[in-house]
Amino acid sequence: MNNKGNRLEVLKMLISSRQMGSQEEVLTALAKEGIAVTQATLSRDMKQLKVAKAATMGGRYVYVLPNETMYKRVHGNQLATEMLRIPGFVSINFSGNMGVIKTRPGYASSIAYNIDNSDIPEILGTIAGDDTIFIVIRQGRTPQEVISSLERVIPEMREAKESI
Repeated sequence: MNNKGNRLEVLKMLISSRQMGSQEEVLTALAKEGIAVTQATLSRDMKQLKVAKAATMGGRYVYVLPNETMYKRVHGNQLATEMLRIPGFVSINFSGNMGVIKTRPGYASSIAYNIDNSDIPEILGTIAGDDTIFIVIRQGRTPQEVISSLERVIPEMREAKESI
């Protein structure tokens, strides 16, 4: 779990799910996730992620991420690694050459970004909200073809095949 990509994902999830105001608090939270890093490494990671401090309603300064919708502040007692395993995809439905993908709150933007950057020939484009993605399907393509292509981007899409 100590590779940099996983460490950064866990760090994002921790910052979005807890109010932490010092690097010592962040290091402790990372250690609970099984990630041991030095303060210098944490500082470099936070700089790379563009982490800043912002005031809470109570006047305390805590770490926040730049405006990334996937990492909106969430409340819960789950470990960050557990939250990362829960998929954002919920469902997909079609009508003509349109599709609507439902996601967990905050996931639509990042999933739509991945769809748009995957060069899926069946999809002309997407529009994302907080928990909904609107997709325009190329004329003559079937929902099954779209789902088959989306499985590369959204592995949870496989279960959707049975519901169509």
